[in-house]
Amino acid sequence: MRTILYYTFKFFIKTGLFFYSKKIKINGSQNIPKDGAVLFTANHPNGLIDPILIATHIKRKTHFLVRAAVFKKPIVAYFFDLLGMMPVYRIRDGIKQLSKNEAIFNKCEQLLSKNKTLLIFPEGSHNRKRSIRPLSKGFTRIIFQTLDKHPKTKLYVVPVGITYQNSSKYPSKIALSFGIPIETNSYMNEVNRFEVTKNLKKEVLEQLKQLTVHIPDDANYEKTLTKLNKANVDFTEIHKINNLDYTNNINDNSKSTFNYLKPLLFLVILNSIIPYTLWKIASKKVDEIEFLDTFRFGFNIILFPFFYIFQSLIINYIFNKEIAIIYLIISFFIILAYAKLSPTNTE
Repeated sequence: MRTILYYTFKFFIKTGLFFYSKKIKINGSQNIPKDGAVLFTANHPNGLIDPILIATHIKRKTHFLVRAAVFKKPIVAYFFDLLGMMPVYRIRDGIKQLSKNEAIFNKCEQLLSKNKTLLIFPEGSHNRKRSIRPLSKGFTRIIFQTLDKHPKTKLYVVPVGITYQNSSKYPSKIALSFGIPIETNSYMNEVNRFEVTKNLKKEVLEQLKQLTVHIPDDANYEKTLTKLNKANVDFTEIHKINNLDYTNNINDNSKSTFNYLKPLLFLVILNSIIPYTLWKIASKKVDEIEFLDTFRFGFNIILFPFFYIFQSLIINYIFNKEIAIIYLIISFFIILAYAKLSPTNTE
């Protein structure tokens, strides 16, 4: 029953993402092993929507670790558990809470020993910066624990790069890039676990720097990012951006991004005035910009469809069923048209 609910919910979420985003580009999906245990290691620029994006674009059922704070409300925790999410505790959650991670790591080990898939974010936290940050060794602990107890398990690490054209504005282009699988069993022949950890982290880090836009986080970071934003580059063209010579001038192309579909957006707002107003009120309470997309997507996928259905029922009561159906179809069509056709700006 849980499997049916999982794939039903996954289809619902993926449909919502189709309406929410301008385009989701998938690169390297052929790199995902069809069998064996897989540990996906991804960068983390944009809150809870990151694991949702990855999980809905992987055919295999995926479990993933997310920060424990999002599990506070029981009904939310239920749906997150249904999606395969597991809480991981940090120091900010309280020293006493850290002991709960032991049970979570044991669960991860059990999942991988049964040839399941697991997604983690080895940077340790979300951050919008277009740089791959140093990786924690937590994912290597999961590998060691799994292979020490289940040495016959074939365990792969697959780095995943997530790149947003603009991670705070709607709609946005997104690129998901899956790297070359790293077969971890061969690493277990090494006696020095410190060296193994260092080498695994280095290999994952180097792949992540190629799988998403990586601007070195040095004194020139802000200057480089400003150049790219003014040029209105397509950040989802990852290879092209990573191979740019930042020392040269990049043409300013910001004037070419005028949104000629603004009237369509006003029509969407007018037709969705109640859920839109509720979102504007709720958005003021989002204290981390990395969670802005997550909450906006949540509002879009829940409130907007139900509101349109409710309005359709009213139209059906006042007029007839045919007019109500036409209204419902047009309501979804104008949202889809705006999402897919409007230009996207950089940050």
